[in-house]
Amino acid sequence: MSEPETRVAMFGGTFNPIHIAHLRAAVELRDALSLDVVHMVPAHLPPHRSAPGVSSEDRLSMLKLALADTPGLIADDREIRRDGPSWSLDTLASLRKQYGHQARLLMVLGRDAFLKLHEWHEPAALFDHAHILVIGRPESHEAHCQALEDLVASRRVDSLDALMASPCGSVFDYDQTTAMAISATAIRQTLAAGRSVRYLMPPAVEAFIDHNGLYGESSP
Repeated sequence: MSEPETRVAMFGGTFNPIHIAHLRAAVELRDALSLDVVHMVPAHLPPHRSAPGVSSEDRLSMLKLALADTPGLIADDREIRRDGPSWSLDTLASLRKQYGHQARLLMVLGRDAFLKLHEWHEPAALFDHAHILVIGRPESHEAHCQALEDLVASRRVDSLDALMASPCGSVFDYDQTTAMAISATAIRQTLAAGRSVRYLMPPAVEAFIDHNGLYGESSP
């Protein structure tokens, strides 16, 4: 009997700051999909949004504090170490090279990001390296544009077993992660207003923010 293929996920974002909704989703995906490792990858120069007001190094430090020794979750600095825009295609190509052709490689996207996938850098090429796992429940009013449908319609699968049957190339909607109405934007606004963010992030991250004076009144 052959050995099972390695199962790897890339969970990217600005993590500005990292919070419990990010962390809970990563842990639940690790367990539900029997992932060997989840690479949590802070974007250095995110091409699809404005630059974060906090340095890449501080965001990476907060991520490392948040993950601590959580099994299977890694704070991955490859986009910070890389020059130029943080293209997901480059990150996936790097992970594919690291884990080999037969590894099951997933890119985890929230629904908001997925709905703009057709606007990304070489979106079709993403599927040459990975599957896309879309987390979050669809909104009743959600409408996909034709360009997105053209990109993903033939790639959709209807089960995790079908997704994991091949190393890359498919899209699966996964709506079983715990829904949490927490956003990094709201956390930044709360901090800028001088209010408490206790229980929205690990205590070590809260302490780091306080010690370094991040997200104060002048922060975006």
